[in-house]
Amino acid sequence: MGEILAIKTIAPQSPVKVEVEGGILRLTLSNPPANALSLSVMAALQAQLDGVLHDPSVRVIVLAAAPGKVFCAGHDLKEMTARRTDADGGKAFFEETFGACSRLMQSIVRHPKPVIAEIDGIATAAGCQVVASCDLAIASDQSTFGVNGIDVGLFCSTPGVALARGLKPKHAMEMLLTGEMIDASSAREFGLINRVVPREYLNQIVTKYAQVIAAKSPSAVRLGKKTFYEQAGMNLAEAYDHASQIMVENMLNADAREGVAAFFGKRKPEWKAE
Repeated sequence: MGEILAIKTIAPQSPVKVEVEGGILRLTLSNPPANALSLSVMAALQAQLDGVLHDPSVRVIVLAAAPGKVFCAGHDLKEMTARRTDADGGKAFFEETFGACSRLMQSIVRHPKPVIAEIDGIATAAGCQVVASCDLAIASDQSTFGVNGIDVGLFCSTPGVALARGLKPKHAMEMLLTGEMIDASSAREFGLINRVVPREYLNQIVTKYAQVIAAKSPSAVRLGKKTFYEQAGMNLAEAYDHASQIMVENMLNADAREGVAAFFGKRKPEWKAE
């Protein structure tokens, strides 16, 4: 396996703590107690995602939150309510906020690096949307999830986009219509998260997942993630045609030649850095 750079940087003054080590970029929401997705927080997350699009030293991204009761409470309602005094009643600011959020969620899905959510605590509304948008989600047994905008007269339509694509329709609508919180076990049953683990092992298990993925061929992971989401929106025949073309492209890739040769040679492959 090609060497994965091991560097570590921290930006303590940001609402998002940034660490890079062993090919894993860890982005930690650090604006307690709600870890809300204010406009500045979303901008910080967006900047980090955009900044590593073509960075070969980053193989996997982990989204986490500072220790506390809340992983992410969604949009900053105090920030949004304060803008109701604007001349337009807050319309322009609301458009900016939801536009930034939509771009952020799409960036997670379309990012060439796999994104893993590490959840310990409450994830509500747009916070739940973050979880649903990530490629993998691992939660502590103390975590709960909900899209409870309906409780304050706001149907969580944008979180509903992510839920509709990751959950069974009736499970998604149950969450959206009732606003009730579900525990981690139910979230796994609904398909919102992959695993439920004891809180004390959460970071260790997420890191292990990230390390396993970081050790795979970067080009294969990039192609695979992109194709997975592309084919999901196609009919069966189109999906197979598209995936077959990608498999041909993948087979012609240097990493595939190296991987097969390493398999027959009973050695570890040396992946080509992208």
